[in-house]
Amino acid sequence: MKLIIHTMYYPPEMGAPQARLSDLARGLKARGHEVEVITAMPNYPTGRIFSGYPRWYLREELQGIPVHRCFILPSNRPQMVPRLISYLSFCLSSLVVGLFKLGRADIILTESPPLFLGLTGWLLSFKKGARWILNISDLWPDSAKYIGMLQESSRIYRLMKSLARFLYGQADLLTGQSKEIVAELQAQSPTSATYHLSNGVRPEIFHPGSRSMDLRRRFLQEGEVGFVYAGLHGLFQGLDQIIDAAGELSGESIRFVFFGDGPEKEALMNMTRDRGLKKVDFYPPVPHEQMPAILASMDVALISLKTRIRGAVPSKIYEAMACGIPILLVGEGEARGILKGAKAGMVVAPNDLAGLVKAVRELAASPDRREKLGQAGRKAAEKIYNRTEIIKRFETELFRMQERATGRVSPRGSIPGTQKKRGGSRHNL
Repeated sequence: MKLIIHTMYYPPEMGAPQARLSDLARGLKARGHEVEVITAMPNYPTGRIFSGYPRWYLREELQGIPVHRCFILPSNRPQMVPRLISYLSFCLSSLVVGLFKLGRADIILTESPPLFLGLTGWLLSFKKGARWILNISDLWPDSAKYIGMLQESSRIYRLMKSLARFLYGQADLLTGQSKEIVAELQAQSPTSATYHLSNGVRPEIFHPGSRSMDLRRRFLQEGEVGFVYAGLHGLFQGLDQIIDAAGELSGESIRFVFFGDGPEKEALMNMTRDRGLKKVDFYPPVPHEQMPAILASMDVALISLKTRIRGAVPSKIYEAMACGIPILLVGEGEARGILKGAKAGMVVAPNDLAGLVKAVRELAASPDRREKLGQAGRKAAEKIYNRTEIIKRFETELFRMQERATGRVSPRGSIPGTQKKRGGSRHNL
């Protein structure tokens, strides 16, 4: 089959969707399919186009995958209006580039958020004669509501909610990154086909064997226990909770190490400086290929959410588990269930400062417990969240979708238990 991946986020940017979608592209190409990507000029999370990239259009190849890059008005401002302008600029440019630069395809997979990109993907699917998959990694506009960015009574929220219901009804397949997302999709669009396209990790890359004493000496002082956060410093993460805990633990042999960037990073650094915290360090983002060694060389992975966000499962969970280090999760919902099921760490509710401080102390004081939790996480990463196996199962679902559309039996069988769409098909393959 020929598959087009349509996303605002892609390497050389770093982040969860970038890693997940590039692995999906490579994995399907390795299994004999033709894959192309249409994406924005790289700008995430700084809100500035990366050096060396043009303004309007570029075709390049990354690891053998043709990548079409389109114009975007980048922004990393947390306010809703600048974000909407940025999203809409890419929606329009990717429609134009898709129409004129892409050939016909069997399947177009559009990544949401931004939700508006679904309109572009839907239109392109008609023009290219393709089946359309809408992949939901974040339930907009509800996620914005959960953190107070949008009010449920606002006009923007109601418009976005109506758009979401419309797009869900048009997709040939709705895929979700978590079980909570899939359940919500089924509730909002009960006649649509859905599939749980779980996030995961490549355990042959994220591995305990990447541990480096040189890296420990670079980031930690002798005798310190290293708690690491690596990822976006944004509104959803609520990293101020970690700074608050660090203030309570400033006299102990514990160091908090942050890697990454985002709209909240400057405020977090100012908070740390104003409080005189000497054991909280901030570093810029590092290339994705360096993260396995950094994670494996620390003692505990910190993963934080500002509040319960339905469907949110940070991808950092899987990478930390694969590296064999325990996780301290500030969060609830499905992420909590995954961690508890794997017995790979400790969980604290958001905004429970006393509980967070206690959990940090317990993990710092018990290397044996850290080792046991880390081993359990590694086992789960290998057996349950192995991205290679996830891609194989998704390939089977793609053939099954083709079978539903054409009545032909797929060459590689099908997966029981996925939800079948009732009604007719929009396209012929």
